Amino acid sequence: MLISGVIAQISPNSIADELGLMSGDKIIAVNGQKVTDLIDLSFAFADEEVELLVERVNGVQEIFEIEKDYDEDMGLEFESAVFDGVRRCANQCIFCFVDQMAPNMRPSLYVKDDDYRLSFLYGNFVTLTNLVEQDIDRIKRLHLSPLYVSVHATDGQVRANMLNNKNASKIIEQLNKLTAFGVEIHTQVVLCPGFNDGAVLQKTFEDLYNMHPSILSLAIVPVGLSKYRDHCHPLRGFTQEESEKIIEMVNGWQDECRRNIGNSFVYLSDEFYLAADRPIPEYEIYDGFPQLENGIGLVRCFLAEWQATEMDQSGYQEPVTLDVICGVSAEKVLRPLLNDLQVPNLTIRLIPVQNTFFGQDITVTGLLTGQDISAKLNALPSNRTGVILPGVALRKGESVFLDDMTIEDVAHIIGAPVKVAYSASDLARLLTAWR
Repeated sequence: MLISGVIAQISPNSIADELGLMSGDKIIAVNGQKVTDLIDLSFAFADEEVELLVERVNGVQEIFEIEKDYDEDMGLEFESAVFDGVRRCANQCIFCFVDQMAPNMRPSLYVKDDDYRLSFLYGNFVTLTNLVEQDIDRIKRLHLSPLYVSVHATDGQVRANMLNNKNASKIIEQLNKLTAFGVEIHTQVVLCPGFNDGAVLQKTFEDLYNMHPSILSLAIVPVGLSKYRDHCHPLRGFTQEESEKIIEMVNGWQDECRRNIGNSFVYLSDEFYLAADRPIPEYEIYDGFPQLENGIGLVRCFLAEWQATEMDQSGYQEPVTLDVICGVSAEKVLRPLLNDLQVPNLTIRLIPVQNTFFGQDITVTGLLTGQDISAKLNALPSNRTGVILPGVALRKGESVFLDDMTIEDVAHIIGAPVKVAYSASDLARLLTAWR
């Protein structure tokens, strides 16, 4: 099979645009070398002289010889970051959320990727269980750093049991091999009661902390449990008391780390603080938020942005009622902020939506669906001016929820205008200047 990168989009007035390249054209080789992913392309495209072998949409192959400035962007976007297929996960993790997906959803939601290239390019977490020597050699040669690794436990037997893969036991050996030639690594633990908490978590922290500064950070997130677990390993979530104990343990580690290396190193996800009804750590504890994309520190970032946003509180000439949608856990964060916001003629109704689609144990806003939101709104009095939906619940760059409903679908069902807040400043602006 011919490996090629399929062009998805051309930037206007770019080199690619001037060459007449189009969406659907395929890059087969650069400077006579086959390319398998965006990593290959980024190195090849950095040269001042570039030769492209392109297969046009009509199947005809053409060669383009290009002279450009060093590192000048070609203006190409591709359908996929990898051209030879995304590497799939070979594990059967006891906590895998993909295994807990509802039936009949879009196919992309059932893909279990475990590809070191996506880790380098986008910060996807990988387990390293499918890494071969050729991959390690390439990581070393191209210095693909940082990487993001799902460790879960440094106890080899515990990790092998959790991932249902005997190769998973070699995690310390793999980390040592990668860090030996300068690769830096962010790590995470999906914490499961009775499996990798307690003494196992203590060992994991100590092992990874001892590998600092090559190991840059450790994030600890709680296992997520949907209602679709009939064929999954029996698991439960953490109680409030257990969450409190985990927070105390991690607080002690953070104090030690800040004394010795000047940063917290280990970070808990917001869910632990919300479950324990404990304050979110202060901004400086997150050290620039190295794992924000992993959900670490989202609440603190939101609060900081809200506090920094200048709000027009002059009010409305006529009464305005706005419904603000959130997940159950986010109510604790938003309720005090919205109660303190006093805008003449504005009534704010905060609407926490229980997740019946995935199950009530899923309380985060990002997993809300259009149908749950619509059902909740239709059950309330309809004297609303409009609805503010959370952007975090939408597919990135689109207006589609996980259940494939769109924001237009929600607006049609509830019979009211809807707008989307992607940030704290968005929310403040929509509340104080609804138009």
